Amino acid sequence: MSGNGNERESRCRWNRWWLAGGITLITVLAIAALFCGRYQVTPGQALELIWTSFASGNFAGSLDEAKAAMVKRVLVQIRLPRICYCLAAGAGLAAAGAALQGICSNPLATPDTLGAANGASFGAALGILLGMNGFWIQVTSMLCGIAAVLLVFAVSRKHTGNPVLMLVLAGMVIGSFFSALLSAVKYVADPQDKLPEITHWLMGSMNAITWKSVTLGLPWLLTGLAVIWLLRWKLNAMSLAEEEARSLGVSTGLVRILVIAATTMITASVVSACGQIGWIGLLIPHGCRLLFGGDFRQLIPSCICLGSVFLLLVDTAARSLTAAELPVAILTAVVGAPLFLLLLLKKNR
Repeated sequence: MSGNGNERESRCRWNRWWLAGGITLITVLAIAALFCGRYQVTPGQALELIWTSFASGNFAGSLDEAKAAMVKRVLVQIRLPRICYCLAAGAGLAAAGAALQGICSNPLATPDTLGAANGASFGAALGILLGMNGFWIQVTSMLCGIAAVLLVFAVSRKHTGNPVLMLVLAGMVIGSFFSALLSAVKYVADPQDKLPEITHWLMGSMNAITWKSVTLGLPWLLTGLAVIWLLRWKLNAMSLAEEEARSLGVSTGLVRILVIAATTMITASVVSACGQIGWIGLLIPHGCRLLFGGDFRQLIPSCICLGSVFLLLVDTAARSLTAAELPVAILTAVVGAPLFLLLLLKKNR
């Protein structure tokens, strides 16, 4: 008993230190990302802006009024909301991927397995085609993503048998259906105006993130993350056979519904705000399992931290490497595919 108690205390202490280190790393990287980009802003300029804005109320030193206004706009209106959403989106996609892999008992399950990403992409393309503004494009995209998953549920409940297998198969079918609708929207879109806009949005980019996007998408994203965080204790049992999980007192049906609802909110929120961003929900959970094991009590927090760091680093590189900003989804694929291959090779060894 004392050995088990000491082991549990050591694990809890390790978790506290690891969590503190992860939060510190995210904070340092987020502050550093504020000063990276094509428009150069130094930490001294930022500190001077803060001092003059909150202390004396006027502008002094090396910053005149026009320069200070530009620095403030770049930091507060452009980079800060983008960094906030990057951190939340990376954490959400990584945690959603780990949770879906747990309830589906499938290591290749990703946040778009159930068709939410394809539905949200169709909704955004339809909003662009109809000439909606950014806010309503995001609303339409989110509603279509949620509708796609509800349709998956409706189809899967009509069949008996393995509920997880039916969910995955229904997700593949409904996802293909919404992909066909997306292709139809692209076909009828104006090739000079609407089609390039739809294509650029589908590549996945954070350059359109504003405080309005954060206000609309962040509550859904954080709600989904909170649900997965609270259920991380039961996700270990969901990895067992259905009968074994129920014998442990876990309501498998309810847990499965809650996890799918949470991952849908996360996926629809991210896709509606910045397009499809792949590989995070697949790469980060596998890397965290290799580093910290398969216990969801440690896997979910580690996925949240590493997912935030990964997407923040990729987005910072996307807006800093070249004069023309690169779509984030391209960099996540370029970086994610080799890393995932290395993880597979290391796991085989």
